[in-house]
Amino acid sequence: MTFRTIIEPFRIHSVAPLRMTTPAQRREAVIAAGYNLFGLHSDDVMIDLLTDSGTGAMSRDQWAAIQHGDESYAGSPSFEIFRNAVQELFPFKHVIPTHQGRAAEKIIFTAIGGAGKVIPSNTHFDTTRANIEYTGAGAVDLVIAQGRDPASEHPFKGNMDIAALDACLREHAGHVPAVFVTITNNSGGGQPVSLENLRQTSALCKQHGVPLFLDACRFAENAWFIREREPGQHDREVADIVREMARLADGMTMSAKKDPMGNIGGWLALNDDELAEQCRTLLILTEGFPTYGGLAGRDLEALAQGLKEVVDHDYLRYRIRSTDYLGQALLKSGVPVMRPIGGHAVYLDARSLLGHIPPLQYPGQALAVALYEAGGVRGCEIGTVMFGRHPDGSETAAAMDLVRLAIPRRTYTQSHIDYVIEVCQQVAADAHHLRGYRIVSEPRQLRHFTARFAPL
Repeated sequence: MTFRTIIEPFRIHSVAPLRMTTPAQRREAVIAAGYNLFGLHSDDVMIDLLTDSGTGAMSRDQWAAIQHGDESYAGSPSFEIFRNAVQELFPFKHVIPTHQGRAAEKIIFTAIGGAGKVIPSNTHFDTTRANIEYTGAGAVDLVIAQGRDPASEHPFKGNMDIAALDACLREHAGHVPAVFVTITNNSGGGQPVSLENLRQTSALCKQHGVPLFLDACRFAENAWFIREREPGQHDREVADIVREMARLADGMTMSAKKDPMGNIGGWLALNDDELAEQCRTLLILTEGFPTYGGLAGRDLEALAQGLKEVVDHDYLRYRIRSTDYLGQALLKSGVPVMRPIGGHAVYLDARSLLGHIPPLQYPGQALAVALYEAGGVRGCEIGTVMFGRHPDGSETAAAMDLVRLAIPRRTYTQSHIDYVIEVCQQVAADAHHLRGYRIVSEPRQLRHFTARFAPL
């Protein structure tokens, strides 16, 4: 039998209080933060959907694993436990731990990037793009056309445009050190990549002699979508699908603060011996010895346990259905969202909802601020603020202006999500009164983290 109610496959063991704020308190807080939600103190946030990165709740068994952590500087058995857990799902020869995903990106792009080089992807996320461009290389996004259409119901909107990738590899032959595929496609609405598309991408990379890497932060969610949506995959274990995705690639970067269920951590994994040696040297310079890589032994043990828990079918069924619950409720209310609903987040289509605000007046920022002021819900702009500024200093509208409501893992209950639905509905009903924003100050890169804004 099936039931409408989504039941969490866990019981609450420990709780943290929420500070209940008033609209006046929130307005004062967001003004002090320069209308940048990254600048808010977390105590001033009631429902924090800024990110699902490192914000989830660890399990009883993960906390128990922490007690097993061995803090030896070199040769810790905790590293062996961690490495074995990674290779159980991702059978790459070399596993290099880092303190989080962007550290793995910094190392790999320092090794393979440089002026004149081009690194294609379905869609690079913010820190990935910044780490590529910092080396002087170019970051190119080649997602399929449906992936740039919020209303499209394509089941795998994160797919790589194979024809465009082939053209890119031909045009820049000899200057493409790697191709990256982000699973799921975070910048494009948390949309998955099909196994067939990964096979085609892998075959094309082999044809051109270019290694394929996965930006695999949400690998388990992507594998679940493959199991649910792709013909011939429904009876497979998620872990088996993950292993097949890994075998199609030559390496990976990972922020273990997402699907591996950690509050900190990441890794770089690859098969190339020479490249691995170069990356380990860079690791020692910036992160730590190769058997801890910027992490405590206890963190390595917690991640090893998290990798076992994240491929559990009961957990993934709950995870995807609970995110879909939020998305479907907003769709029924007439609030425009990215369709179909992604795995880790619901993406509000700010450009559609706030059609009276031009992209260069940042409708995503306007909507995100309004959600916070109305109900203390903190989301994240994924649009022209995040992607509109280019390395040469010019600014153009991003492909989409979205607000991501990222759901931390095992953190909020259904009543929290019902409250978020009400806040979104009220803001959407008054959307025609919202105004755009201008940027008062910004850094040269990654401006969305620290820029300050003023309402127009």
